Amino acid sequence: EVTEWRPIDRTEPFGYVDKPGRYAATLSRPRLMRAYLLEQLERLAGNYPCRIYVGPSDEQIPPEYIDDAPEVERSPSSRLPRPSLDAVDDAIIDGEWFAFHGPELPLFHFTAQRFDIACKRIEHYTGLPIDTVQKFILFTNYEMHTTEFIRFGKAAGGRYTSLKVPRDGVQMPRYDLCTDSGDGITMINIGVGPSNAKTITDCLAVLRPECWVMIGHCAGLDGRMRIGDLILGNAYQRRDHILDGHLSNDVPIPAIPEVQRALESAVRAIYGDDTELMRTGTVLSTDDRNWEWHTPRALWSALRGSTAVAVDMESSTLAANGYRYRIPYGTLLSVSDLPLHAVPKLPAA
Repeated sequence: EVTEWRPIDRTEPFGYVDKPGRYAATLSRPRLMRAYLLEQLERLAGNYPCRIYVGPSDEQIPPEYIDDAPEVERSPSSRLPRPSLDAVDDAIIDGEWFAFHGPELPLFHFTAQRFDIACKRIEHYTGLPIDTVQKFILFTNYEMHTTEFIRFGKAAGGRYTSLKVPRDGVQMPRYDLCTDSGDGITMINIGVGPSNAKTITDCLAVLRPECWVMIGHCAGLDGRMRIGDLILGNAYQRRDHILDGHLSNDVPIPAIPEVQRALESAVRAIYGDDTELMRTGTVLSTDDRNWEWHTPRALWSALRGSTAVAVDMESSTLAANGYRYRIPYGTLLSVSDLPLHAVPKLPAA
């Protein structure tokens, strides 16, 4: 309960409210989110006179969401609580009116059951327990990148304490290069397409990562490009359609300066000051894998007026969902084909 509103340091990145009042949330797995919750509440309580109340909620936890729960009878007549999609939505994230104009204002981004089902889906899709997901996340859709990450992880020392690898046969294999404080690196092979990108980020968002970055391949649109050139996305043209119901296409998805600088520094650390290797530009993401299978005239018409230098299928979805969930995002792609200049994407590339 914020008992008094007052102006605070305007450079504060979070921990501020618009008015006094009661802010509430039902939290699931507080131990998993301990560091995040402490940081948020300490900042809030330091900025305003507050009273903080903690107690049990009247919301029962379905056994399906409890790790190591004993097997129980799942019958329609069972008196046990059952998972309910009535309690799973993104009203707070998507800024719905009633989420912000009720007697209690939101204190966390998600409901408890939304958190629980996301954790279960992360474990199902990625093949590892939820508690080893790290704060910095890399997405890819190529096994060559996860192979290189495993090689790097096995050789890493210093603050890194372990490398977790998934069981075989999972849909989106996840690899966690862990630290004691959880600020290591997670890499996930999300497969191909904007639907997969939305599915996994919808779930990972509940863990409040520091950032997520797409490391993938793209089609280059400029005849001066070479296979292997790097594209640092600084704008996103959304033709993936997967988030149109949540974010209108007239909402700009900006680049995150801190992520851009970090990626530029990383490329410079590996390749030196050779600026010919990398360029920045707009990444166009499509939901059509065969987008280039058209006549030159049709492609000319489709791309007319676009500033895109690269085409892929996931980057705009990952950026738009990062924007939507308030999680920093970025994209670093390698040119694998030049379809407008008679170099289509083939397996050898």
